[in-house]
Formats: sequence, structure tokens, C-alpha cells
Amino acid sequence: MNWFFINSGAMTGQENMDFDIQLAKNCKDGETYFRLYRWAPYCISIGANQSHELINAEKIIHDNIDLVTRPTGGRAILHSEELTYSVVMKTDSVATPQKIYKEINNALLSGLGIYDSKLANADLEKNQPDFLKIYQNENPFACFSTSAKSEIKYSSKKLIGSAQRKLGNTVLQHGSILCGSYHHNIVNYLNISSSEKFSLAEELMEKTIEIESILKTSVDYSKLIISLKSGFEKYFETKFYDLNIENKKELV
Repeated sequence: MNWFFINSGAMTGQENMDFDIQLAKNCKDGETYFRLYRWAPYCISIGANQSHELINAEKIIHDNIDLVTRPTGGRAILHSEELTYSVVMKTDSVATPQKIYKEINNALLSGLGIYDSKLANADLEKNQPDFLKIYQNENPFACFSTSAKSEIKYSSKKLIGSAQRKLGNTVLQHGSILCGSYHHNIVNYLNISSSEKFSLAEELMEKTIEIESILKTSVDYSKLIISLKSGFEKYFETKFYDLNIENKKELV
């Protein structure tokens, strides 16, 4: 197995999603890709099955917020003070999508512990919620208001939200590692009532947490990138081959 690491820096929402999907389409047998990236400008991504009508188009233009549809499912996310990851790899009878999902999150946990020992207290969600019921009867708007099984939590609050899509026998998994609290502002860009915004804002406060809130200091993104890469190498007992972002056209 050849493991490749890509630190692609900050790009627009469409560039980031195109990069992920092209990595998945071009991934060959015996290859795994781990990419870390950010968003410039800040960006709202909506799930593959959500409508753009959910978003207040006039306000995101005014506030220079980008908008993109993810190739994966889930609900709206405001990508801002975060580090985003993606992993692309092949499935087989052993490496099922469910096993991959859990193993990737365990590797992320390893990296968080390397960044700061306090983050070693994060763990995986053990229960799988009934998302169909939640989408129908509860808050259907923001992705971080509910945790899926094996997602990463700290003190029972979601710290990393992830989504996965299978393309043939290739899995694309990507997710948001919350660093600061700006993601709470998603409520300001949704076409929902004032009471729904208030309810969602409370839910995000109760159910999410960020690295800066845990450690009481701002995140060193460069250190976090190195730590997550080291965490993957440690957990999967491998070494990455670093791919130069300047050659990204050759990659995708």
C-alpha cells in the first residue's frame, strides 16, 4: 500500500470539492490519499440532497461567503475556523466503508493526542442515531447538530464531523475538524424562521465543541497538520509520500 499526503492549503469551495472527487475517481488499487485543507473565502457546503434555496443568497454574497454542494450527504456546514480532511482509498471484503470510517476517525484521534495531550480525552460516538427520524421530526438544517456512530466527540460534544461516499470500490471520506467557534454563524445564512434560528443556535452550543474552547488558546494550524499526519502514520503503521501541491493537476 502506498500512502500519499497532500497539504493543499486554502482554496474555494468548488476547488476543494472538485479536488476530493477527482482524487476519488483517479485513485488506483494500492493507493491511499490523506489531504488537509482550508477554505478561502469561508464557505457554506450543503449536502448532496439539499437545495440551495435553504441558503440566503443575498446575505452570503454581501458577507463574501462561498457556497458549494458536497459530493457527500448530510446537512449545511459553515467552513471557517477549521481544518478539513479527506481520505480516499479502496474498499474490499476487509476494508468495508463502515470499517474505514471508524479506522480513519481512530487515526484522527491519534493525531489530536499528538497535538495536545488534553485532546487524547476525545473519543468515538458509540450510538447510531435514526437520521431519517431526525430529518423528518427534528432540526433538519445544520450538520453539526447530530453525531453519527464513530464520529469524534469531546465531553459528549461533536469535535469532528465526517461524511462518506462510495464511488465504485473507492471510498471518499471528508470532514471538518472544528478549531474555532465561527461555524455557529451558519444560523445567520439559513432561510428559516427566527424561532428556528434560535433553536439551532442553542443546539450548536450544546452539541459542538472546538479545539480552541478545549485548550483555551488559539490553534496552531501548522502544528495541527503535522500532528494529524503523524497520527495517521502511527495508527496505520505507515509512512506518507508527500505530494507537492504545485503538481496537483498531475494528481487529479
